[in-house]
Amino acid sequence: MSTPPPRRRPSPGVYRRRRLVALLVLIAVIAAIVWLFVAQPWASAAQTDAEPTPTRSGSVGASPSPSASTPVPTDSPAPEAAATEPGPLETAPPTCTRGEVTVDALTDQDEYGSGQNPQLSIRLTNRSDSACTINVGTATQSFTITSGNDTWWRSTDCQTEPSDMIVTLEAGQTVESATPLTWDRTRSSVSTCDSESRPVAGAGGASYHLAVEIGGIASNQTKQFFLY
Repeated sequence: MSTPPPRRRPSPGVYRRRRLVALLVLIAVIAAIVWLFVAQPWASAAQTDAEPTPTRSGSVGASPSPSASTPVPTDSPAPEAAATEPGPLETAPPTCTRGEVTVDALTDQDEYGSGQNPQLSIRLTNRSDSACTINVGTATQSFTITSGNDTWWRSTDCQTEPSDMIVTLEAGQTVESATPLTWDRTRSSVSTCDSESRPVAGAGGASYHLAVEIGGIASNQTKQFFLY
């Protein structure tokens, strides 16, 4: 029977590598234990579970209402009223009707001497018990001046860049043109907008009448004035 060869003892280098591996494993275990006590991941998990999750029906976020402001050309005024749009949960008031709103034609004077030009305006009054909306932009405005059966001047003949402006008239509210419209005492027509030699209206106490319309509602009466 042959005798087995004696087992060779590992070299010192092998022992050193084994001790290094064991040391690294021990350090990793200690680091994991320290992290568990410092970070406490179970605490954050418990806190997350305890916080209620908001539902869609729990609250409604408010958002600002956009402004419905539209520039108005200076060649035709718009009544002073707040231009507003309903918020996300609001319902817009109904459109103003002839039975709810009255429209009046206004002049700054009843008589005009030589060199004085009439200043024309519109007045709106909501006579109903509730708010309503109306388009007071230049696209819906009309000023017409007549003398007898003769139509002398229309604001729409030479109007440029008409615009829309929706405003809300509160119950009982009265508004007037922000800036009056000036009549230069000449006859208007679409073919003489750029002319400087249009026919001049007669004076000497001649009677003229102003009729206006805005938002599809015409004035019930004309405003009479005299030129001298």
